[in-house]
Amino acid sequence: MPVQDLRLTSPDIAHGERIGDVYVGQHGASAPEMVVDGVPDGAVELALICHDPDAPMPHGFTHWTLYGLDATDGPIPADAGRPGPNDDDGMGYVGPFPPPGHGTHHYFFWVYALSRPVEGQPTRGEFLDQYADAVIEQARLVGTFSR
Repeated sequence: MPVQDLRLTSPDIAHGERIGDVYVGQHGASAPEMVVDGVPDGAVELALICHDPDAPMPHGFTHWTLYGLDATDGPIPADAGRPGPNDDDGMGYVGPFPPPGHGTHHYFFWVYALSRPVEGQPTRGEFLDQYADAVIEQARLVGTFSR
């Protein structure tokens, strides 16, 4: 996968650090602000996904899918894009909420610069299967949380 100039940062989450309580919890958590920089030429859309590979499920747990984001540098507004499915049987953001005593989980926030737009609201798995060939570049930010 290409990784060059595209960057994903957040004023709310420091890379490798614990995610603040306002952004966690099974219900009512606020989505953290994300900032994209270095969007490559040729990108027509961005997609954002947050995934916990440490979740005790066969394919981890997807906390956030967001499609249809403008391919521009800057903050991703809270109302931007088109929310997609999470693994809590909902749409949009659901905060980290690992099982008590399960240790530290890592939350990978991925941004993908795409050469073609995403149609509909695919799951994380569907997106990765159907749009892998459209990824021009990708970047990630990793936060942690435990209970």
